[in-house]
Amino acid sequence: MKLPHGIGDQAINQVIAQHPAIGTILASYDIGCVTCGVGICLVKDVVSIHALGEEIEAKIEQEITAYLTGTPAVPHLEGETA
Repeated sequence: MKLPHGIGDQAINQVIAQHPAIGTILASYDIGCVTCGVGICLVKDVVSIHALGEEIEAKIEQEITAYLTGTPAVPHLEGETA
């Protein structure tokens, strides 16, 4: 996962504290980083740990990148699966 501004190499708890929208994006894919008590996983590893598949990983990357760069993204549909 390649994300702008070095976000991928930062701990997820710090990123969510600075960018709550990223937590919202992850939660929409049932990735519960917002409620995780540990939170030391690197952002770039969070998605792969959950084994959602390459297509979903790419969608998450696109949504986070769009948020960070201020460009429009095509959000996924609720209930969409890999």
